[in-house]
This record gives sequence, C-alpha cells and structure tokens, in this order.
Amino acid sequence: NSFISYTYPYCKSWCGAAVHWLFHTSNFPTTLPCFSKFHRPFRGLSAEHFCELQKPNMTENGLGHRERVLNVDTMNPNVKRIEYAVRGPIVQRAVQIEKELKEGVKKPFTEVIKANIGDAHAMGQKPITFFRQVIALCAYPDLLEDDKFPEDAKNRARRILQACGGGSLGAYSASSGIEVIRQDVAKYIEKRDSGIPSNPDDIYLSTGASDAIVTMLKLLTSGEGKTRTGVMISIPQYPLYSAALAELAAVQISYYLDEDKCWSLDVNELRRAVKAAREHCNPRALCIINPGNPTGQVQNRQCIEDVIRFAAEEHLFLMADEVYQDNVYMEGCQFHSFKKVLFEMGSEYSSVVELASFHSTSKCYMGECGFRGGYMEVINMDPDVKLQLTKLVSVQLCPSIPGQALLDLVVNPPQPDEPSYATFIKERTANLHILSEKAKMTEQVLNTVPGIHCNPVQGAMYTFPRLTLPEKAINAAKEQAPDMFYCMKLLEEMGICLVPGSGFGQRDGTYHFRMTILPATEKLKIVLEKIREFHKRFTEEFS
Repeated sequence: NSFISYTYPYCKSWCGAAVHWLFHTSNFPTTLPCFSKFHRPFRGLSAEHFCELQKPNMTENGLGHRERVLNVDTMNPNVKRIEYAVRGPIVQRAVQIEKELKEGVKKPFTEVIKANIGDAHAMGQKPITFFRQVIALCAYPDLLEDDKFPEDAKNRARRILQACGGGSLGAYSASSGIEVIRQDVAKYIEKRDSGIPSNPDDIYLSTGASDAIVTMLKLLTSGEGKTRTGVMISIPQYPLYSAALAELAAVQISYYLDEDKCWSLDVNELRRAVKAAREHCNPRALCIINPGNPTGQVQNRQCIEDVIRFAAEEHLFLMADEVYQDNVYMEGCQFHSFKKVLFEMGSEYSSVVELASFHSTSKCYMGECGFRGGYMEVINMDPDVKLQLTKLVSVQLCPSIPGQALLDLVVNPPQPDEPSYATFIKERTANLHILSEKAKMTEQVLNTVPGIHCNPVQGAMYTFPRLTLPEKAINAAKEQAPDMFYCMKLLEEMGICLVPGSGFGQRDGTYHFRMTILPATEKLKIVLEKIREFHKRFTEEFS
C-alpha cells in the first residue's frame, strides 16, 4: 500500500516500470515462464529510490511531469468505439502463440492454422502467372527485352506504362485513377452486364474495395441527434462497415439475414429495421454484400429486385459490395450485379436509384490482397456531389499504381487469340474449382458434428456455422461472449484460429464462428477434423 500511495502521482507515465520493480524486489518466483524474460535491474531498491529514478529529468528537457497531449482521454472517442474482429484478440493471441512455438514452448500442436481471414495467397493459393508476368515487366521495364516473357504480357505492360507518368509505376496518377484503366473497367462492366453502358467518368479506382466503401460512407454522413445519418447493414456483417460507421459517428441500422433460409434477405426485415430507425436517426443508405461475407450466401434476382424497389420507396442510397462476384459454387445460384438488375427493371428505377457498386482484386480467383486494387462505379450521383467525391479522393493523391495495374489485368485478361490465354484459363478454372470443392467439404464435414449446423456455402470464401453451446459453457464465459470463449479455447488447445460470430453480429441467444475455406485442401481437412474433435470434447467438458 505504501508503494502504491507513493507512486500513484506517476503511475500514468510509468506504471509498467513500477510493476517491473515490484516483481523484482519481492519474493515472486522469477522462474515462472511469465517472469523469466524480465531483467532484474531494480532488485534491492526501495520504493522511494525507485520513484526518484523514474522522475523526468528536468535538466535534460526542461519539462516537469505533465499529461501527454494525446492520451486515451483526449483522443478521438469515435476511434475507441471501433472494433474489427477479423484482426481482433483471437488473432493477436494466435500471433503470440506462433512466437511461443518458435521459442520452443511446448503446445498440443506444432503450428497455428489461421482460418480467420480471406487472404488467399497466405493460405497457399498460387498467383495467376499472366498477372505476375505483367506486373514484373511494369516494375522492371528492362525485362521487356527478355525472351522468357510472352508477347501479350509485354504488350500489356507497355500499354500500362505508356499511361503512367514518365512511363513508371512510381509516378502519381489522376486521383480517380489512370484513364486507360478506367476505360478498361467500363468495358469490363459493359461485357459483364450484357451491354448495359458504363461511363469511365463514373469509375473511381481505389486502394482495394474497402477504401472506396469508406469514401462513400464519408460522403453520406452528416447531421446530429435525430438527423444523424443512418446506414443499414446486414447482420451478420463484415466489420469494415460497423468500424467505419463508428469512426464517422454515423448510426448503424441493423437488419438480420434469415439463417433458417440460408441467410436470405427478406424485404420485410428491411422495412422493420428502417421504420424503427426513423425514430432516432435519418436513414440514408442501404449496404448489401453479395455474395455474402461472412455468411456465404448468393442473393437471387428476385431478392435484388425487391431490394431496389425498397431503396426507391424509402429514398435510400444503395451500396452494393460485389467483391466476390466470381465466387459462386452452388448449382442453381448465379451472380446478378445490382447495376444490371437496376437497368433491366426500367427507367422508373434506373433513372432515380442512386447506386455505388464495388469490386476488388483481392478475392475471386485472383486473391491478390496485398496489391490493394479496386474500383467503384457510381450511378445517378448528383453532379455537384460527384465534384466533391473527386475532391475527397484527391486528398489521398491517388490509389496504389501497382494495384491499378493489376486491376487492369483482371478486367482485361488474356483473350482467346493471345499466347497466354490457355494458361490463364487453366489457372483461373483450377482456383475456382478448388474453392468450390472446399466449400462443399466444409459444409458436409461440419454438419456431421453434433451441435454444429452449417448452411450451404453458396459463394464467397467463408462459412458461418451455428454453435449449440452447453449452459455451463455460457456461464463459464462470464462477461466474455460465449463464442469468443469457445474460439479462444479452440486456439489454445488445437491451434486453430477462427473468429467468433459475436464479432460480426448475430441474433441474441445464437452463437457462431466464421471460418474461411481458403486453407489448402489437406490443411482444411485438418482444421475440420480438429474442430470436430474439439467440439466433442468441449461439449463433454461443459455438459
């Protein structure tokens, strides 16, 4: 007590050092693993002497003890409200465990298998050869003289470099992106949507889809109190949305997907959510993720039409997150872009509904997360707002130029008359086929485990199974979310890193986890078998 009372005035600035002193001048057993790494420079010091050593040196900086300008009390309170489960406490602990394994700490497993994030290449997926050839040529143009590269790859590289300032990927581009690439994106969209026109001036290239989504949310957010912007997001949701809304001090309007109907979207649930929200905010936008993350569903055309009608009736801006548009596995399911459906519904809707749709190089068959390439297409945006959008993106100068170059290859891949076409199609088809097989295997295996129910993985890269947890386990979790308790024990005992459903949102009284289907097939089998073994043991332990 005397130590604490003496050191209290200084504890905010060096409480860690004080605790360090306490352990090393006491009789705590320093042979314990948690203390073995500490040095013992403070042994034998009195509390008073220790405190004198820790006081600021007045002669060195001329300053006495003072509060930092930036601390947790003075920082932006919106940032403190942000949560991002995909890289949250479970993942942080997984990284610690990996370090412990390298240091020789004995565990019941030899490696941590991370199935928490949609990072395809980290899970072993191979890059598309043509994409990497062109990027290599763009990054080091001297390779254009190398005969090892096919002519179509060289031609793409020359075309991209000619559009770059000084013929280099190291130059800035226009804030909305390189013009020739925006033209290629527009052609890609027209082809995808059966000839519906796309204007390059409506295309904004971005640092991954996430950057464009946050930019659009910035434009939409305004007001205070009951006039604050409300944004409708699905539950379960991808935490980017809740995190961005927290940072922007906007209101999250939750609408629930129907788990019993394979995570389908019911327009009546949208009506319920928006009606309740109008009591305390101003609903202005509706976000849809299709195919779904974390739920893996693919919305049918009728559902998309219903959503568009709802947005028109309620005067809502539509945001369509379509980054998994090539990831459709289940027979009978098909990706329909919101833009295509909107225009096929006629001018009654296509002339008035405001829409922003997003795509990325990070998912689908490419999995090029690290390049951070993406685009946004805006439809029916007010011209004056469009000027403001251009101003907003100009603050960040421009998206990643290598990311823009890679995006160009995604929207303008090798054609049938080009030498790289056969290899490209073979690799693209193989990547999607493997994902389809793993989606089926994941569903089938998890549904053999009593207490786990897994909906079909229709698309995207994830599954979101429901857990039946014993009451004793729910009580044992205490203030921790029960599915967090479950996932943390799974990590500690089996070395499997998943994300608890509570990080994505779920109906009260239900528990889930999200896992990606991306690990290599043999590793995915190990993951599924370990989940089966763990769930059986967990259930027995807490029954």
